[in-house]
Amino acid sequence: MPKRSTFFHHLHPPTIPEREARFCYTFGLGGIAFFLFCVLVLTGGLELLYYVPSADGANKSVQAMTYLVPYGWLVRGVHYWSAQGLVVVAGLHLLRVVFTGAYKRPRRFNWLLGVSLFVFVLLLDFTGYALRWDTDIEWALLVGTNLLKTIPGIGPALYGLVVGGSEISGDTIVRFFGWHIFGLMLLAVAVVGWHIFRVRRDGGISSRPKTELPATAVRISRNELVKREAFVALLVTIGLLGLTLLSPPSLGPVGDFLQLPGEARAPWFFIWVQQLLRWGDPFVMGILIPIGVLGLIVVVPFVLDRHSIGAARWFNREGRIAQIVVAAIAIAVSVLTIAGIR
Repeated sequence: MPKRSTFFHHLHPPTIPEREARFCYTFGLGGIAFFLFCVLVLTGGLELLYYVPSADGANKSVQAMTYLVPYGWLVRGVHYWSAQGLVVVAGLHLLRVVFTGAYKRPRRFNWLLGVSLFVFVLLLDFTGYALRWDTDIEWALLVGTNLLKTIPGIGPALYGLVVGGSEISGDTIVRFFGWHIFGLMLLAVAVVGWHIFRVRRDGGISSRPKTELPATAVRISRNELVKREAFVALLVTIGLLGLTLLSPPSLGPVGDFLQLPGEARAPWFFIWVQQLLRWGDPFVMGILIPIGVLGLIVVVPFVLDRHSIGAARWFNREGRIAQIVVAAIAIAVSVLTIAGIR
């Protein structure tokens, strides 16, 4: 008797090529990213039951959640590590898509959706980082928001829109809470759904053209694929629980922005920008260069590689220019991050 398919099964194509379904081809990065996003939504919803978005209540509510609410420390820890893991996995997934040519036609629009999701992930992590409202976030919030002021013309207005006034104050935490939940998370949920829909509509995982497939090419059913995804999700859950137990997220005293800590430190995923800021003009180093990097990534399937062939091959020859450019960006960001940490 055939097994009954669920809604989750129908998110997948009926069958996919066995070669492209191997772990060594995708490393399960797309599925892991989606799973981590779901964990973030679930744990974040639980945190909303206790979080108080105010200058007086934000840090205290996080402390209460960590030390007083039953299993609150577990929910907060899993939420924190899911957020950090999502940045890493989403970045690796983006690299995998580039190196296997999975951005080529007809997937170019979905590439744009994927890049926009990566930006959402970074902004969500930064705004969530600020919601702790402790001394550890003071420099990051101050420097990050002041970069907006350097934008010619619209800088001051954009700064006021983001922080809720002419300077960081108690209104800022309310504004960041609104950005985190309504300005970013709800929009990210919609784009994630759109991204998955496009993957399904474009035929599932990127694979070789039918004309190149051997007659004996093996395909696996979506039931088998779901089993593999469930196993990976179990491993990821064990990893999140282990990280929460071994290295729970820190929480400093309430931030007041009157006496800033002696050392400026950005969140780890923006340390490369902090390192750039040490070398020159804030607008050039903190705004123009990051936007330029993002622009290069966006135009990969439109300028750097217009071929419609070469997909589903690691380091395919047709996408060599795109691979070199994106690899150079990844290496530069990694080197700057390591230098900033050291």
